[in-house]
Amino acid sequence: MSQISNLRLLCSYSSFLCPNPLFRFSFSSSLLSKPRVLLNSHFSTLTVLSYSGRRARRPASGGGYFHHRRGNSTLREERSKDRDSPPVREMEEGVVGFNKKRAEGRDKSDRPRTLQLKSRKLNPVNTICYVQILGTGMDTQDTSPSVFLFFDKQRFIFNAGEGLQRFCTEHKIKLSKVDHIFLTRVSSETAGGLPGLLLTLAGIGEEGMSVNIWGPSDLKYLVDAMRSFIPNAAMVHTRSFGEMQSANEVAVLDHSLHCCVDPIILINDEVVRLSAIPLRPNCSGDSFMKPGDVAVVYTCELPEIKGKFDPEKAASLGLKPGPKYRELQLGNSVMSDHFNIMVHSSDVLGPSIPGPVVLLVDCPTPSHMQELFSTQSLNSYYVDSPDCQRDGIKLVNCVIHLGPASVTKKADYQIWMKRFGKAQHIMAGHEMKNMKIPILKSSARISARLNYLCPQLFPASGVWPPKDGIASSFRDSIIPCEVHPSDLVDSVSAENLLKFHLRPYSQLGLDRSAIPELLNQTQIFNELLSEIPEIKDVSECISSFWRNHVENKGLRPLTCGEVVEEPWIKEASQLFDDNLRNQRKNTSKIGVPCLNFNQKPVLDDVSDIPPCLDNITREDMEIVLLGTGSAQPSKYRNVSSIFINLFSKGCLLLDCGEGTLAQLKRRFGVDGADNAMKTLKCIWISHIHADHHTGLARILALRCQLLRDSPHEPLLVIGPRSLKRFLDAYSRLEDLDMLFLDCRHTTEASMDAVLSSHGLGEDCFAEVEEEENRAKGSEPQLVETTLFGQGSKMQSYWKRPGSPVDMATVMPVLRRLKELLHKAGLEALYSVPVIHCPQAFAVVLKAAERTNSMGKVIPGWKLVYSGDTRPCQSLIDASHNATVLIHEATFEDGLGEEAVARNHSTTMEAIQVGSKAGAYRIILTHFSQRYPKIPVFDEAHMHNTCIAFDLMSVNIADLHLLPKVLPYLKVLFRNEMVVDESNDPMDLTVSQY
Repeated sequence: MSQISNLRLLCSYSSFLCPNPLFRFSFSSSLLSKPRVLLNSHFSTLTVLSYSGRRARRPASGGGYFHHRRGNSTLREERSKDRDSPPVREMEEGVVGFNKKRAEGRDKSDRPRTLQLKSRKLNPVNTICYVQILGTGMDTQDTSPSVFLFFDKQRFIFNAGEGLQRFCTEHKIKLSKVDHIFLTRVSSETAGGLPGLLLTLAGIGEEGMSVNIWGPSDLKYLVDAMRSFIPNAAMVHTRSFGEMQSANEVAVLDHSLHCCVDPIILINDEVVRLSAIPLRPNCSGDSFMKPGDVAVVYTCELPEIKGKFDPEKAASLGLKPGPKYRELQLGNSVMSDHFNIMVHSSDVLGPSIPGPVVLLVDCPTPSHMQELFSTQSLNSYYVDSPDCQRDGIKLVNCVIHLGPASVTKKADYQIWMKRFGKAQHIMAGHEMKNMKIPILKSSARISARLNYLCPQLFPASGVWPPKDGIASSFRDSIIPCEVHPSDLVDSVSAENLLKFHLRPYSQLGLDRSAIPELLNQTQIFNELLSEIPEIKDVSECISSFWRNHVENKGLRPLTCGEVVEEPWIKEASQLFDDNLRNQRKNTSKIGVPCLNFNQKPVLDDVSDIPPCLDNITREDMEIVLLGTGSAQPSKYRNVSSIFINLFSKGCLLLDCGEGTLAQLKRRFGVDGADNAMKTLKCIWISHIHADHHTGLARILALRCQLLRDSPHEPLLVIGPRSLKRFLDAYSRLEDLDMLFLDCRHTTEASMDAVLSSHGLGEDCFAEVEEEENRAKGSEPQLVETTLFGQGSKMQSYWKRPGSPVDMATVMPVLRRLKELLHKAGLEALYSVPVIHCPQAFAVVLKAAERTNSMGKVIPGWKLVYSGDTRPCQSLIDASHNATVLIHEATFEDGLGEEAVARNHSTTMEAIQVGSKAGAYRIILTHFSQRYPKIPVFDEAHMHNTCIAFDLMSVNIADLHLLPKVLPYLKVLFRNEMVVDESNDPMDLTVSQY
């Protein structure tokens, strides 16, 4: 007892030194070797955590794209007044703490921030200025490339598609320096990365940062949608143009006018004059313009370069050397010192050089071409215009074309390009050749190394064509040109980080020095073999026991249709064999498991394999971990998304963070990902935090485009109710073609109650329409839902009845859910409330029973995904005897207090949940980005557990082997089994940006 008193005294003293609770716990713990005790009322229970002996560190990531310093919660937490959540049971065995206020959305540390704009003194005489291609989406064709306009004291970015943050992290571009973001169109293709970018900027420093956002009038629809999960302070500097707005808007454009004579000036300072020219599609027949159709041409004009000052002329005009010389150089007039005359700058300066001009042209469809060609706003830039006869003609130096090849290769477009004379044309639409070059080299290198080690779990990337030519899947992407090649305007294809220098004038023109070198796959393997010589033996060992497993189980071996072959494996394999034939003689095998190839690898007894895996086939189910990181995208891990591949029966997505579409294309190839989108049955979202859903709009919009000419059903989206507000608002901008179902209506208890109230069993949907009509004439039923159930240990302070359920609305959607589950071979999908934030859920998928050739009934497999959560009894109960439990493990075991504060789980806590539930296999995911490549874990407790990596593909037929790969992964990452403190997201927020 005296120890506790002393600890309280020490905590009181530490609170004087460090007022933040999280730092206070670490401070006191660092001085004691006793267990840590959390005594602050900010947490729900008295929580005892073992002291790890690690030095104190700042709270790490776990809840959103950014985190405040000094322990503040993320602004990404749900702040709505929706607090109707199903009951959540705290763990009954042991004492597990959690941040109750955070779970209820009442965390007072989520205080509003001012999010000030950056203020810099501009340099009118810029020494460096260039435009640069940021190659987001160049290799995956999932989003529009961005363009970076760089000045000494200002930074502009045009378009912010998904993956922009990850790209900038990879290439060390400081987003905190960006002053303005301009959108050429408002769509998921050009603005999908904007929500995450705004939240990251808002988390920088003490008060956060903001950025000016410009776009056509449709921008207001995007802003309205983002308000459902982004604080208003992050969006107060959004400005739209192109139609009548309120008094504080920038400019107006009457839609009755088909052509605008003058561009809309957005920025006009001593550094640049930036204007916008909206383009509307030509609507004919029954077509009409809708939000998202407006495209924009941006013009960037730099001030002219003053001529050289001539001191001899100044002296002849009676001027003495001194301050008046400076005034004349600045363009001002001064009085002569010896004569009664006024001396003008033109009298003493040589001829001025016109300032460089850059145009960014986004002509997305042929229907926009007519207005592009006819707009009078561009007349002053044409060399064949009557305006060219006047003095001061604006000669265009560079035109960046963002439109697709289907537009830019048309004869009319090529003729229009010639009107700019000798301007340099850069074609930045998607080009097939860029698909051979991974834009994110760091993750591509890790994926290649993992693929070399264990291709069974880490199939090769699907975006690179084979070495012997262009893959057939890419031939269709070649757009025929309508003009003879000799008549094409001289242009260059955009490449990643290609620059066009504007200042200094002596460097005016293209600069390819920053373009990354071609990623040489042979070099990647050679580097790996040089760094870890025994990796060849390790890879062979894995292949050996995998073959043994297939032979013992009678499974059909992998085919090249299931695992995409890397285009460069065959190319380099012979070279590797030759190099290693001699190298292996001197290779040390110490510490490398199972390297005796004279005997078959010893596998564990298969008696522990659950019955549901009897006679399982490779076509039953595969889990593809598309994103395994938390908070915000990083170099090596994207944010949360899991692809459930049911092969011929379709597929599902569990969570859909930013960049999900790009990850699908990296895994399955461009065409393969499109086919997956067409067969997508359902998307399930765990909670409203942006790292779990900001890739959703792009997925839905693309699916709608792919199926536009085919009969299809709207895609079912299951998520928290606050997500529906976002989707409803966003659907005014783009057609999402989806059907929404609240997670609260898919809990097991709720579904049973609704179905039983209508007398519906598993086979009673034939009478559903009659029952719905009866429901319309009856009073809607009330379903009471709270965060913590009545009689549980933690009773909600704000417990109140839930919203009435409109049975006439819910029943058709539930019927649709049942139908698609049946077609997918699933018995059930239901959501499980968990402890993280308001309306946070886990999900359970159950496969239907099947009968083998002997007539034996085999139970279906069961998959559970935790979403983000603290350990809780409701998840343990739902995971009972699960075949696979995919559980978040944001923090290492030594950071239990941060896990409590953020309502996340540690590695050990996630494993304990699986052990208590009797789960057969546990896959850990959602790691803090402070662990850049591999998280910290204790192998002693990982006998049925595996660490997830991006693009890892786990076939259900291989579940038995999953934990056996972990020791081999340690060989691959033997030099990186430590925490990279420099990659702490809080450090990144402050230092990297």
